[in-house]
Amino acid sequence: MIPQEIIRRKRDGQPLAADDIAGFIKGLTSETISEGQVAAFAMAVFFQGMSREEVIALTLAMRDSGDVLSWADAGRPVADKHSTGGVGDNVSLMLAPIVAACGLAVPMISGRGLGHTGGTLDKLQSIPGYNVMPGEADLRRTVKDVGCAIIGQTGDLAPADKRLYAIRDVTATVESIPLITASILSKKLAAGLESLVLDVKCGNGAFMASREAAEALARSLVEVANGAGVKTAALLTDMNEPLADAAGNAVEVANAVAFLKGEKADTRLDTVTFALAAEMLVQAGAVSDRKSAETEARKALESGAAAEIFARMVRALGGPVDFMDKPDAYLVAAPVIRPVLAPQAGYLAACETRDVGIAVLELGGGRKRPQDGIDHRVGFTDLKPLGTHLEKGEPLAVIHAADEASADAGTARLLAAYRIGEAAPEIGPAILTHIA
Repeated sequence: MIPQEIIRRKRDGQPLAADDIAGFIKGLTSETISEGQVAAFAMAVFFQGMSREEVIALTLAMRDSGDVLSWADAGRPVADKHSTGGVGDNVSLMLAPIVAACGLAVPMISGRGLGHTGGTLDKLQSIPGYNVMPGEADLRRTVKDVGCAIIGQTGDLAPADKRLYAIRDVTATVESIPLITASILSKKLAAGLESLVLDVKCGNGAFMASREAAEALARSLVEVANGAGVKTAALLTDMNEPLADAAGNAVEVANAVAFLKGEKADTRLDTVTFALAAEMLVQAGAVSDRKSAETEARKALESGAAAEIFARMVRALGGPVDFMDKPDAYLVAAPVIRPVLAPQAGYLAACETRDVGIAVLELGGGRKRPQDGIDHRVGFTDLKPLGTHLEKGEPLAVIHAADEASADAGTARLLAAYRIGEAAPEIGPAILTHIA
């Protein structure tokens, strides 16, 4: 395999054989291929694209660049969910224990915040002692004993993706559907899944803002995952406002605890979470139809079984044994907590959701550079949904900040992200379409 010949053929729009792709990824992993060659390959793919067969070959080669977990002894269907990222998207925290309570095994490999979007691992690290990077033995023990474990990607799972993504990040080749597809799925397939459900976000708070782009990504992910042997479907969901009524890290964990205690019913978060739960149960073959699956998932919440599983998962991964009983004792509060008041009367007519995520980042709740730390305390709670009528001076949200100056700046950023109008807006559905 000669790297420059692979690059040349892709540059010229010629198809690549699976063996050639595997050889290139092997060289990428072993670093026998230079960073410049990897960058040239990524740029060639960016402009020329890849066929479905090429993307499957790339995904499998990246999956096989490291360890591939096997769950032959799990004794239950092994499933997972992946979200393309948004603001106030803490679904994983509730979804994993809900479907685990319904009989699935969920080794959920999650990530950190990226740009304006929050990261599940950053949220979980708000919980004192919670180990997001356990060894394989602890992961297996937790999944076997509890039913789910939400953890980070170890260095041994799809290491080719780490090097390729780092190079894409600095060469303006991130927004390539074939490369995004292989990046997401290589990690998920390395986790040894039997089925997968994708939550592809669409709107002004998503990486894929247009419905056309989001659908193209969803179809690529579904086709490639199924082609690689993992039963997969996707939901296209709206991200034109924060999904939860909280955005941040500790505040989203507190929000998840409230959800698991049955305090977030009849919300967009409720709709999306249970739609994904139903899809996971159907894709895993645990329930035959979505309506029955959602009924089972709601029973898991209402009975307290899902909350108990979340508590056991936290305990098994090093967190407090009584976290669900008194989360406020462990989730550190911000020094400044105060309402964000509506500057005028009217309806919440629109939201620039990405700007809400940026406001959290500016408060210290996200990273501007990979090496930055995070202030887990900061963010927003009690965010009112679009369509809400507010009087002047009525709270639109509550800000959690490190100091008064940050609170002032964060308040201004949040208010600038919302438009208040005289007429009630039309509110679109939370679930846009189903792709299988």
